[in-house]
Amino acid sequence: MKLPVTMTINGQSYSHEVEPRLLLVHHIRETVGLTGTHVGCDTSQCGACTILMNGQAVKACTLFAVQADGAQITTIEGMAKNGELHPIQQGFWEKHGLQCGFCTPGMIMAAAQMLERYPRPTEEQIRHQLEGNLCRCTGYHNIVKAIQWAAEHMAAGK
Repeated sequence: MKLPVTMTINGQSYSHEVEPRLLLVHHIRETVGLTGTHVGCDTSQCGACTILMNGQAVKACTLFAVQADGAQITTIEGMAKNGELHPIQQGFWEKHGLQCGFCTPGMIMAAAQMLERYPRPTEEQIRHQLEGNLCRCTGYHNIVKAIQWAAEHMAAGK
């Protein structure tokens, strides 16, 4: 049995019939074809699948696609506008906040909600807000710097 779902992803409406047990992360990657959202652990531990759903950072491996029916979703592909990187993406570039890049989409999406809540976060707030996202390469030092860079540029309207 398949169920109808409709959701808006990065400003575009998508309607599909899905198996009730299809995880949202697999729907986004396989059905919709947006592969920037990564599948890491399937247990909600790593945060590689973090997206924004109705403005909240959520781990897409913890939700079924049917639970997102009617939702507004933003994935990493929806962050850049008119060919310009979002300040958070630019911060990761400027401050070398990535190495292998596997965790980067989830980190950026978590940072997007964080900066909405805390436009000028302290280092402690950044580290606390990233606790649900794992990086095996950088040790978080440059990720924190990247988010601080983004916060400064977003506050300045750049």
